[in-house]
Amino acid sequence: MPIYAYQCTSCGHAKDVLQKISDPVLTTCPACGAESFQKQITAAGFQLKGSGWYVTDFRGGSGGTSAPATGATAAAAAPAAAEASSSSGSDTGGTPCGGSCACH
Repeated sequence: MPIYAYQCTSCGHAKDVLQKISDPVLTTCPACGAESFQKQITAAGFQLKGSGWYVTDFRGGSGGTSAPATGATAAAAAPAAAEASSSSGSDTGGTPCGGSCACH
């Protein structure tokens, strides 16, 4: 259930009320009894921060594809692509590391 903020325009009394969306709007001030209790417009009670799904998913605008690979996934894919593109069967493989690194 949402929490709504109310304030009396007569006496200035403010109160947060937990009520259903279908509940009627309160009009009577609990402090002074005047019929000037009004619902206030407030900011949302949560914030979306960080690199959650809303930042990384659906970014391209195509709707059906996921975000491109980043970080460790892209680093793991690069050596496999280099090895697959090598046509010679020697230890060097035409790579700058000479085939003596952990990526071969």
